[in-house]
Amino acid sequence: MPNIGVTGFILIILVALLLFGPSKLPQLGRAIGTTLREFRAGARDLLQQGEDDQNEPRKSKKDTEQK
Repeated sequence: MPNIGVTGFILIILVALLLFGPSKLPQLGRAIGTTLREFRAGARDLLQQGEDDQNEPRKSKKDTEQK
């Protein structure tokens, strides 16, 4: 991830203020925060599901034919 300095951060804030205005900025921040939270939760679920699948013993073809 790129390292953004103080100058870069201030520049991003100024551009956001110019594009969206001060009244829309809090709504935009909340929307971005909610989106990131949902993305992280989904990624965590996928990783957990992958770990569960790896820990589950695999059934061989013979085991499924016997049933």
